Amino acid sequence: MVVAGIGFRRSVAADEIVALVELALARASLARDDLSRLATVDVLAETPAFREAAHRLNATAMPVAAPALAATAPRVRTQSARSVAAHGVGSVAEAAALAAAGPHAYLILERIASTSATCALARPETGS
Repeated sequence: MVVAGIGFRRSVAADEIVALVELALARASLARDDLSRLATVDVLAETPAFREAAHRLNATAMPVAAPALAATAPRVRTQSARSVAAHGVGSVAEAAALAAAGPHAYLILERIASTSATCALARPETGS
């Protein structure tokens, strides 16, 4: 199981999210079929672009509550001042991926960015 955590501006298009996730998977030498969840902060999880991207990637769309994001803060590697100010973590993408992958998850790809989105990949410690 691989989780793609996504941070994005509300103006992002589903095409941009899908392209960024595919790039992240390629950088991590993973196949599209390895992806099981697309996660983001709960206030963005219902946006049409996020929902459409999850559908197109055949992944479960997963909202992550602010307390769960905050719990991952010590394991987040990227530190964006903008992200800290808005969501209390250095990277929404990394925090969402870690939170959605479970308590012992680890990052397999740190945050990468496009114009309006960020993506990070995580998996559970068991590697399933």
